[in-house]
Amino acid sequence: MDLGDLVIFRAVVEAGGITRAAERLHRVQSNITTRIRQLEEKLGAQLFIREGKRLHLSPAGQTLLGYSERLLALADEAREAVQDGKPRGPFVLGAMESTSAVRLPGPLSDFVRQYPAVKLTLKTGNPQQLAAAVLAGTMDAALVTGAIAGGPFEREPIYREDLVIVASAGHAAITSAEAEGAEPPRTIVAFEPGCPHRARLERWYAGKNSMPVQTIEITSYHAMLGCVVVGMGISLVPRSVLATFPERARLSVHELPPGSDCAQTDLIWRKGAMSPKIDALIGLLKPAA
Repeated sequence: MDLGDLVIFRAVVEAGGITRAAERLHRVQSNITTRIRQLEEKLGAQLFIREGKRLHLSPAGQTLLGYSERLLALADEAREAVQDGKPRGPFVLGAMESTSAVRLPGPLSDFVRQYPAVKLTLKTGNPQQLAAAVLAGTMDAALVTGAIAGGPFEREPIYREDLVIVASAGHAAITSAEAEGAEPPRTIVAFEPGCPHRARLERWYAGKNSMPVQTIEITSYHAMLGCVVVGMGISLVPRSVLATFPERARLSVHELPPGSDCAQTDLIWRKGAMSPKIDALIGLLKPAA
């Protein structure tokens, strides 16, 4: 059973017979008769009670008519949705933990309010995980920081993050000239491998011909900063994250050298997969950047 069968079935019902239905659909009568018979065979039920040239719906036909109206209306709705260019339907967005916590609440609140026909889902992960999900088609778009292969993706620059090293309050200077010869802290607190901020902190250590003795892996920024507050280690975070941390006064902030103190966050989506939903999201993210 396809939509064409249902269109013919509805036309016969509305016209009250094969002849008028054929005229309405600009088809020959034999074609209409054949399609109705084939539809009855597919369903294993008689759809019409025949009285000469007049056709009346059978009980099975009455049942099918209700479904036909809904299916054809849904098909019209789908056609309109594809053609009208308005954001609608499911939209899976990915982002890093810091971006989700600090940057997205306001713009996503506006997005949900302005586009109620969109069913938004937000998922977090590191850039490699997010890029893989976009490439696999399980995610429509993602906000990522760091190097992502450009070939399969299109991208739009969104945020430029200032990065800082944080330690417990009163910690000795970490990156100042006075501390240039000092040994870096032995423990870092970071996300799992794949996090670009962790990688940047490890490169900072490598630039001092050192590596942390221990890495404590944490799954949220507030937990990470809580560990830093009590002196478990140091961390590298976007400066914007600090504004959301209630114990900010118990942290010391240490600047990174120029060139290492910022990171670009882009919105990426699969090449050729630009959609009204992505376009609408960019329109809300850019003013908030």
